Formats: sequence, C-alpha cells, structure tokens
Amino acid sequence: MTTQRPLPSALAYVPFVSVDNMMRLVNHLGAETLLTELADYIEADFKRWPEFDKTPRIASHSADGVIELMPTADRENYGFKYVNGHPANMKRGFQTVTAFGVLSSVANGYPVLLSEMTVLTALRTAATSALVARYLAPRDATVMAMIGNGAQCEFQAMAFRAICGITDLRLYDIDPAATDKAARNLEAEGFAVTRCASGEEAVQGAQIITTCTADKQYATILTDNMVGAGVHINAIGGDCPGKTELHADILRRSDIFVEYPEQTRIEGEIQQLDPDHPVTELWQVMRGEAEGRREPRQITLFDSVGFAIEDFSALRYVSDLVRDTAFFEPLDMLADPDDPRDLFGMLRRAVD
Repeated sequence: MTTQRPLPSALAYVPFVSVDNMMRLVNHLGAETLLTELADYIEADFKRWPEFDKTPRIASHSADGVIELMPTADRENYGFKYVNGHPANMKRGFQTVTAFGVLSSVANGYPVLLSEMTVLTALRTAATSALVARYLAPRDATVMAMIGNGAQCEFQAMAFRAICGITDLRLYDIDPAATDKAARNLEAEGFAVTRCASGEEAVQGAQIITTCTADKQYATILTDNMVGAGVHINAIGGDCPGKTELHADILRRSDIFVEYPEQTRIEGEIQQLDPDHPVTELWQVMRGEAEGRREPRQITLFDSVGFAIEDFSALRYVSDLVRDTAFFEPLDMLADPDDPRDLFGMLRRAVD
C-alpha cells in the first residue's frame, strides 16, 4: 500500500512578490501613483512613530561592503529587511545594493509577506525623500540638482515630480556614462534635463540639491561655497560609518532633520559633528510638534540614512496592494503538520 504524499496546507503558503511581479505592479499602477501612495503610508507610520520598536540597523562590515538587517515592529506586525551595500559590485557585474524583506504577524509569528526589496527600496527611498521635502523644501520649487546619477537617480526624480512638483533636473556624475543614462531615461519621462560638467555647475539655480553617491568613504561632494541660502539638501548617499558627502561647514549652517538620531549620528552626515549637535526628528515635524521650514533663507538638510520603519511601511503597502491580485505567488515556505507536535511524522510521510 502506497502512502499518499501530503499536500501543503493553506497555512504553509506565504505571498511572495518577486522582482518580476514588483516591476509588473509598478508599471500597472504607474511609478508616480505608486510613489505617492507609498509616501502616504510612510507619512502615516511616521505620525505614529512612538508606537514602534526601534533599533539602529544591525550591520556586518567587511572590506568589500556591508550586509545589514533592519528590523522594527508595531503591535500588529513585525518587519525586517536584509540589504547589502557593495560599491565595487558594479565592476564585477553585480548590483551595488540588493534587498528582500519579510512582514509577519505579531500574534502568531507567521510571515504574511515575503518580497523582493531591491526595486522596493529604491521606491521607498525616493518616496521618503520627496515626502520630507514637502515639509522642508522651498515652496514652489521646480529645479533640482542631482549629484550622483546611479541606480537611485530616476526614482528620486519621479518622486520629487509627483510629490513636490519638480520639473527641471540638473545632473552631474563623475562618470559621464551614468549621466547619459539618467538623462536618457528622464528625458523620456518628460523632464527638462541639463547635463552638467561639475557639481558646482549642477547646483546653480537649483532650489533642491540631492546627493546620492556610492563610494563607502569620507568625501566632499558639496563644499560650503556651493550651497547658498534658501536651499533644501536631500543628502541620501551617506549611510554608514566613515561615509559622508557634505563638508562639515554646510552642516553647521543648516537646520538638520533626521529619521532616528541614534542611527544617524553613527551613519549620517552628522557623524562629523559633536554627539550633542542639535537635530530635529522628522516624525515630530510631521505631527506638528516641531518646525520644518520657517523662512525663505533657511537652509534645510535631510540627513537621510534610511530607517526600518520606512521599509515596514513599504512592506505594509505592498501587502495591502497585492491582496486578491495576480501580483504575487504563493510560496510553500512554512512547515505545517496536521499535528503540530509531529514534524518528524510529516517528514516521513513525504517520502516518494
């Protein structure tokens, strides 16, 4: 007599959003619609910031790069992202940054979503940047300088147009091929694009300056003389100890806004300053408990390093978005024996 191989139960399956399905989802909704909706989820979670468990990301550094885990939880869900940053990868045919994430139920510990997060991280980073700029950037800004034209560049531009009204881009990268790539993509999306020969040229006339470079080292992408009064700086490249993009004098002239001070003081631009240098937490601005932009000549700086709650928001958004759609695959991921005590028996019954 042959024992029938047991089939997985409904509880064994976890919704899985692959890279292919993520791309299909973005193109189905439209990138700007998705970025706007994602920003709404991030803003909603920032406004309930005290409800979350918070910890700086857990990083494993090596000579080649960094691998990080970014966990957080509220009363209903636990989420984490696995992400790497390896600046030399591009020369070897790999992506500089890759990621995946999990959202789980606090009530029973079961995952409710497994998702790629390489594309999704680019989307959530851009959505966060533009959301923050809505609170900090000069009103009616239309021109943004983008220094560093790699993988994140186009996502930033799309988010800033959808959320802040940016129409004109001034691009510079030390690699002209990167600028050509970005200009080609962004002109096709309807932006007015100016290719610039230097960072100094790029910032001329810009109301918002975005810096997004990849090398894991102290660098001076912006010098003090390049930053005039009244601009908003979106500094997203510095994201680990020993990596910065701005001259410290710029920081001293700016009002600095951060996600989570305990992490940003280690990884952000403010690692160059005294440990007690004053900063403002963004969740307080979004809740109306602290001021953002106060007057036209103020220099505002978003010292962005990326925080786990933003990834949590992105996973929560995707989980809601793909429910009852064809944009995910059921993944047989969890062992679920008929008798919870008989895992071994389930293993034996699975013999062909």
